[in-house]
Amino acid sequence: MQEHCTTSMTTLNVSFNEEQRIKQWWLKLILLVTLCTLVYAIYDFAQSKPTATEQISFYAGIVLGFAAIMLVWFWKLPTRIDNYGITVKCPLVHKKVNWDDIHSLEVLDYGFVGGWGIRLWTRYGTVYNTSGRIGMAIVLKNKKKFLVGTQKENELKTIVEKWKNT
Repeated sequence: MQEHCTTSMTTLNVSFNEEQRIKQWWLKLILLVTLCTLVYAIYDFAQSKPTATEQISFYAGIVLGFAAIMLVWFWKLPTRIDNYGITVKCPLVHKKVNWDDIHSLEVLDYGFVGGWGIRLWTRYGTVYNTSGRIGMAIVLKNKKKFLVGTQKENELKTIVEKWKNT
C-alpha cells in the first residue's frame, strides 16, 4: 500500500494581476533616435569597402543594437498574485513563490535604484520594475529577497495585510 504525502500549503483568497510596460516618452524617443542611427550606420557602411573582419564586427554590433532596442521597446513586467503565491515574469526571468516560502512582505517606497528593468544587488535584493518608486519587498525564508515594482500600491497593501493576518 502506498502512502500519499500531503503537505499543508497556505492559501489566500486573493487575485491580483498587473502588467507594466516601459512608457516613458523620452526613453522611447532615445530608442527611436538609436534605431535611426543604426539604419544610417548600415547605409553608410554599405557604401564603403570593408574587409571580412570589419563586416563581421559591424554586423555583430548592429544585431546587438537591434536586440537591445527590441528588449526595451517590448519589455513587460506581469505580476500575478493568487491563492497560492506570487508570480513575476519579465525577459529572462520567471519567478514563482508560494506563500509558505515567504518570511516577510512589505509595500514601500524604494526610491531610485539606478534605472528600470532588472537591478541586481540592491538592499532589496533583485528589483524588477518599469517605472515609479513603489514596490512590494519580499524576503523568503531562505533569506533571498527581491522587490517587484507596482502602479497598484493600495491593492498590494490590502494583500500584504491579508497575508500578515493568516
